[in-house]
Amino acid sequence: MNKGLGSDTTLVFSYLELRRIIGLLGILFPFILAIGALIVFNTGPQSSVSAYYHTGMHDVFVGILFAIGFFLLTYRGYERSDNLAGNLCCIFAIGVALFPCTPDVGATNTDHIIGYIHLAFAALFFLTLIYFSLFLFTKTNPDKPPSRRKIQRNRVYKSCGYAMAICILLIAVYIILPDSVASVFEPLNPVYWLEAFAVLFFGISWFTKGEAILKDEV
Repeated sequence: MNKGLGSDTTLVFSYLELRRIIGLLGILFPFILAIGALIVFNTGPQSSVSAYYHTGMHDVFVGILFAIGFFLLTYRGYERSDNLAGNLCCIFAIGVALFPCTPDVGATNTDHIIGYIHLAFAALFFLTLIYFSLFLFTKTNPDKPPSRRKIQRNRVYKSCGYAMAICILLIAVYIILPDSVASVFEPLNPVYWLEAFAVLFFGISWFTKGEAILKDEV
């Protein structure tokens, strides 16, 4: 009996650790790219997080996305929908890594086509992450009332989900702006900051799901 209990405890601990790792990777991702490019390669700010693919941080960009993708692939929730969302999220993350965004300079027709595929994978990736935060993480055991901490965590999940949605919506608005209007904001690298905040909120949501913060009271 004790052996079984120990196994269950280890299993739960592993799931919590997995969620924390996913969250930590998300939180650090945009900052690792920006700081690493500046310090190691003397490369300044890029127009987007994805644009770091075309810098010396290429391998780091691809490596972290693959790590996030495979961690999501091994994620197992309480229902089939959790597992399916994790599997799809893995595919989308790897798609973002394998199909780079259009280079800011010297892009060919092929580069533009690959860039559109990149945008599609990125959009699907974030939409799935929003689905996790708003609909999967907020689920509560129907057989018992949610704890005070669970209610607090649900607020974090929903806040992160809505924040990610707003970031993605603003990126879409910026992309369709007339060039004359978009050029006013271009020096501020708005896509980078919106992507960075979206990834940051994704990380906070998963970090919370791993009970790194707002852990249930014993």
